Amino acid sequence: MHTSSRLRQRLLAIAALILLLGPAAMPAHAVAKEIVELQTQVQQLLDAVQRLQSTLDARMGVLEHLAQQTSDQATQVTATVNAMQQKINAQNDAVSGKVDAVSGQVQSLNDSVDELKARVAKLDKSVQDLQAQLQAMQAAQAQQQPGATGPGATGPGATGPGATGPGGTANPGQEQGPGGTGAAPGGAGSTPGVGPGATPGQQAPPLQETLQAGERDYNAGRYQVAQGEFQDVVHFYPLDDVAGTAQFYLGEIAYQQKDYDTAINDYNAVLEGFSGNAKAAAAQLHKGFALIAQDKREEGEHELRSLIQRHPQTPEARAARAKLTAMGVKTTAAGH
Repeated sequence: MHTSSRLRQRLLAIAALILLLGPAAMPAHAVAKEIVELQTQVQQLLDAVQRLQSTLDARMGVLEHLAQQTSDQATQVTATVNAMQQKINAQNDAVSGKVDAVSGQVQSLNDSVDELKARVAKLDKSVQDLQAQLQAMQAAQAQQQPGATGPGATGPGATGPGATGPGGTANPGQEQGPGGTGAAPGGAGSTPGVGPGATPGQQAPPLQETLQAGERDYNAGRYQVAQGEFQDVVHFYPLDDVAGTAQFYLGEIAYQQKDYDTAINDYNAVLEGFSGNAKAAAAQLHKGFALIAQDKREEGEHELRSLIQRHPQTPEARAARAKLTAMGVKTTAAGH
């Protein structure tokens, strides 16, 4: 538009100059005719310029309209793309949350299966221990009874005073047991002060007193003494739930000493053998910390997520969330 205006002004100036200079440069008889022709040409030129300017103005208007439409469409496309991106991100987050929830449920199921396996193994070990104790008591009873051929022996063909043969009587001072055999007094029976893990003739320490002493020594920093006391609890009372607490403190001692492999094994013993113990959540939390301290980030993160899934409302779960957040891992309110 500015270019056409300048062109029009220049043409008008040229036409005016020609009109002024024309009469002076031409003979008088040709002035009228030339002026008329010149005026006609100038008018035609002015009309052409006017038409050109109108055409340019119309086309510039169309171009401006198209440019505005293109800008509006670009803005709409940008807004649509942004909205679609937000929806996609929201869907991805929802799918990720569902996947994490399913993973957590699968993990809980696996943990439940592992817990059942641990309980079955624990029961099997209990049966084996009971069988071993029964055999040990039977052996001790057999050692306390008189020999098969000595005085007081029973059975057909036995010799010696007080023997009972067919139709005979039992040796005086012996109790008549089933089948007519004498049973020595004080035979099979539990020995006071002997725990499930004690061998015959071995005295077990008192359970609660030993555990409390171990906790006092642990809190006072006497780790070596506390370790021995906790090991006694685990050794003499392996089937008692208190053994799980002692096993946890053994892991704590190893963790304080930066013996992470031993600590993880002790924590696993709590989680596998005493999953219902009050220290189970703390054992899983510190197991995750120990794995992270060993640069096993993925395993440690998995352990902390599992803890949050299984014990979401505990202080240990809050500590696990704080640790994951410090590691830059995103967690939700549900702990996934």
